[in-house]
Order: sequence, then C-alpha cells, then structure tokens
Amino acid sequence: MGLFDFFVQEIAIDLGTANTLIIMNDKVVIDEPSIVAKDIQTGKIVAIGKKAQQMHGKTHKLIETIRPLRDGVIADFYSAEQMIRGFIKMIKPGSRLFNPTLRMVVCIPSGITEVEKRAVKDSAEHAGAKDVYLIHEPMAAAIGIGIDVEEPMGNMIIDIGGGTSEIAVIALGGIVCDKSIRVAGDDFTSDIEDYMRRQHNILVGERTAEEIKINVGAAMTELDNPPPDYAVRGRDLMTGIPKEIIINYSEIAVALDKSISKIEEAILSALEMTPPELSADIFKTGIYLAGGGSMLRGLDKRISLRTKLPVHIAEDPLRAVARGTSIALKNLDKFQFLMKD
Repeated sequence: MGLFDFFVQEIAIDLGTANTLIIMNDKVVIDEPSIVAKDIQTGKIVAIGKKAQQMHGKTHKLIETIRPLRDGVIADFYSAEQMIRGFIKMIKPGSRLFNPTLRMVVCIPSGITEVEKRAVKDSAEHAGAKDVYLIHEPMAAAIGIGIDVEEPMGNMIIDIGGGTSEIAVIALGGIVCDKSIRVAGDDFTSDIEDYMRRQHNILVGERTAEEIKINVGAAMTELDNPPPDYAVRGRDLMTGIPKEIIINYSEIAVALDKSISKIEEAILSALEMTPPELSADIFKTGIYLAGGGSMLRGLDKRISLRTKLPVHIAEDPLRAVARGTSIALKNLDKFQFLMKD
C-alpha cells in the first residue's frame, strides 16, 4: 500500500437501469433503485433511491420522479450526476477531516456508443471521481461469477438487467462476439401492465407490475415448483373503481412470452456468430445467466430447451456484475486491458 493510497477511495459502481449497486472494500454499501424525485419549481432533487421509489407513481404535480437511465444508458445527464453524488454521500459521512480522492470503475453495456460512454464518464467525474474506468457488463458478470476470463476457453454469459440483455462470448480476456438488445426486465414489467389491461380490464402501475413479476413471474406455463396465486389491486377500466383480482404464474408466462422469445433469438444469433472452436467449449461449459432478469422462474430451463445446452444461474445473480466490477477494481493492473478508459 502506497503512502497516498490512504487519500484514495476506491468504489465499484454497477450503474443499472433499475438498481444501482456500489461496492467499497468488498462490501455492498449501496443497493438502491436508480430513481430520483425532483421539485419541478426549483429543479432541486428532493429524494433518491428507495425514498424516491416510494414516491414513484404517487407524486403531486410539483414533484416528478425520474429514472435517469434508460436501456442501460444515461438519458438524463443532470439527474444521473445528482443520483451518483447522492449515493456517494450516503457512503461517507460528512464528519471527515478531508475528502479522499475517488477512483471509480463503472460497468457499461457492451452495445454502448462512444457518446453514451462519454456521458457515463462525465457524470462520474462531475460526481467527484478523479479516475474513472469503464468495464463492459458481460465481462464484469463473468469475473463476478468466478470464471477465469483470461483462459483460452470460451464462455457464454447472458446478463439480463433492467434495460438491456447483454449476451457475450468471452475468451482470452476479451469479448469475442456480443449481442446487446434493449429487451430486459423493464420490458417484462410493461408486458405485465399491458396484459392486465387487455385481459382483465384493470389498470396497474409500474410498481404493481414489478411486484407481480417478482411474486408470480415465470418464463414457462408449467413449472415444477409453482408460486402461489397472487392478488392484484388496480383500477377497473370499465367502472373506474379500485378492484382486486387473483392471477397465477401461467398467465404471466403468456404475457412475457414475446419478450423472452426476443432474448432467445438474440442468444441463437450470438451462438451463430461464435467461432467453431469456442462453440465446442460452450457445448461443454454451457451458458451462464446473471442479472435480475435471470431470476425469472423457469427461464434457465426454457433457454436450455431452446439451445440444447446446459444453463447455469449465477450465485446471487443480482450482484454478479457489481462483484465482478469490484474484483476488477482491486486488480486494476491485472484487468487494465479490460478497462475502457
């Protein structure tokens, strides 16, 4: 440890469309929804993270809730910067004699453009980071899962987040071929909203649709361990009066079918692009799933049936990318070649 390392604070950020995770000293110090609440008159941010999430869909006309990231990239630059700043403030109490310099590693989707990459970097710098390194999400997920990315062995990683699904074949410390599609957890949520409106004539908000996805979300209409039926409350479109209905996992599997099919097509497309030697490796090692979307009941089985390959879900899939980002930060010398500075 160098003399000046004491003055440097290293943090790894998984800046996601749905959730932001920050790891410092191998500990998850922030795990909050990526959302801010803003006062429309003054433009001041009044809440971030969980507090803002509780306001989402329930605000009056002077407060609006904003999700600064859309499809894995920054859509609202000012809000993203304020959000990162706010999360960093939550980590370090203000009673410090001095503020250490921040060194950050932020993970980004593999299909990101140079302009979008610049926006992430600028936001991190404006939030107080002196050194900013960027790492691609599938690579971070692979490191987080525990795969030796430097080996001459092909591994396929699928990271289904909130805004994007990242599919990549990794070998020798690099991404050989990748496919990034903007179909992921957010699309599952909006599919559920549409289904409830069409099938049951009931209007539900984004938060309720998210709850449905967590409680009875499924990728297949027949599961070995089905979840219990779930009561949904919303507004009846015919009468305008609040009502409650009971739904089961099979209905949600039907609602999500189209979006899951798009992810399957992207997986098959990535497998087609894979060099033959790496295809032989993937046949042996199988496919690894990470990200919140991979927790959808029966998704691993469905992908396995479609590809005829073994599918493994990462241990703690929600934090695999953040964990990998943290490992890359700790071993900057080793993973320098992965970092898109």
